[in-house]
Amino acid sequence: MKPELEFTARQVTSEVTVASFDHEAWGRARAAHIRRYWSGAPAPAWRHAEARAMWSDEALVVRFVCRQVEPLVIADVPRLSEKSIGLWDRDVCEMFVAPDAQQTPDEYFEFEAAPTGEWLDVRIHHTPSGRETDWHYDSGMMAAARVATDSVTIIIRVSWGAFGRAAPKAGERWRVNLFRCVGTGDGRGYLAWQPTCTLQPDFHVPKAFGWLVFEGMKDEG
Repeated sequence: MKPELEFTARQVTSEVTVASFDHEAWGRARAAHIRRYWSGAPAPAWRHAEARAMWSDEALVVRFVCRQVEPLVIADVPRLSEKSIGLWDRDVCEMFVAPDAQQTPDEYFEFEAAPTGEWLDVRIHHTPSGRETDWHYDSGMMAAARVATDSVTIIIRVSWGAFGRAAPKAGERWRVNLFRCVGTGDGRGYLAWQPTCTLQPDFHVPKAFGWLVFEGMKDEG
């Protein structure tokens, strides 16, 4: 099977919110499949997830749909009014986005959301001496989640101002990677759309990022 290297965002004219779980346009957006662990090894089907993206003049909106058959790993008392440091230790979906389309971006933005609706946003900068994390970064991101019997759906919405720039142009290409963390203990799963292939689970490998392609209205089939 040919690897997916592009995550295509579908352009919409109407605003999509984090409550738009069943917006009709989701069905026309192309899915990116999250089926492998960070190492590149295949994950079992019952841990698979998919992501779809839409974009407007206002924001980028990404919806994750995850299969869920194991007990949720979530906070007993979720914090929804502020970012949740350490969210990556629980069940979570993540996206790393770099507006700079260079081959290996030095700076990118990390957005996470959990089945509880908890969220986290940070700005990452890679230097020759290591990784710098801006914990005070305030993107204004919004997140929502819906838990069903055998699935979890998570939506993340990020306005363009969070990236310090205006909306992209149709056809523009950014860098991106998508992740899912699920389970606990020795069996915890670290799934990646583009595997990072590190010895230990590590999502912060910019050279592994794929491409986020902003599809224009005229590009629709």
